[in-house]
Amino acid sequence: MEQVALAAATTPDITLWSLFMQAGLVVKLVMLGLLAASVWTWAIVIDKYLSYARARRQFDHFEQVFWSGQSLEELYRTLSERNNTGLSAIFVAAMREWKKSFERGARSPIGLQMRIDRAMDVTLARESEHLVARLGSLATIGSAGPFIGLFGTVVGIMTSFQAIAGSKSTNLAVVAPGIAEALLATAIGLVAAIPAVIAYNKFSADAGKLSARMEGFADEFSAILSRQIDEKLQPRQAAQ
Repeated sequence: MEQVALAAATTPDITLWSLFMQAGLVVKLVMLGLLAASVWTWAIVIDKYLSYARARRQFDHFEQVFWSGQSLEELYRTLSERNNTGLSAIFVAAMREWKKSFERGARSPIGLQMRIDRAMDVTLARESEHLVARLGSLATIGSAGPFIGLFGTVVGIMTSFQAIAGSKSTNLAVVAPGIAEALLATAIGLVAAIPAVIAYNKFSADAGKLSARMEGFADEFSAILSRQIDEKLQPRQAAQ
């Protein structure tokens, strides 16, 4: 009985918390950094999931209104006083340039078309940049997380070997805790990196699809405005 009690007393505690507490300072810092990266990853995932879902709903609603036959002037008056994003932002930017040019007596159809296209391109670039914001953090965590965890593992194993040399014993009970706490760093690195890589691939594809929808709308709206420019400026040029 005394031997059983002694063995139980000397059995190392290898729970996750105990492994973290027994780890060296460098390994602890690595683990804490990876845990913070994991929390940041999930915060980005939740934010992007909600924002992309909201963007898709806004795109669908705007396209439904735009193609319903409503007057462009009326739609512009409705949207010009709002904080627009996505398709509505592109529409408002083009209509604003359209109205400013005609108020100033635009005469060249080519120049007017170029100014409208440039206004839409600038807005499209800004909206696309907003879509991919913080995706770079996911890519960084996904690529660097395993290596940071491996660094913590290497440092932990070196510390374990030093402890083995100091105790002059290769008993499994002596070796196992140090190896386990070292491998825990790699495990945390993978826990942080795997969701980051999956989320980055998914959200990059979603951002590409949303950007393609904006580009398609910009091209279609540019064609519509080009026809209207011809209808408005050709009679004026003919009268001159």
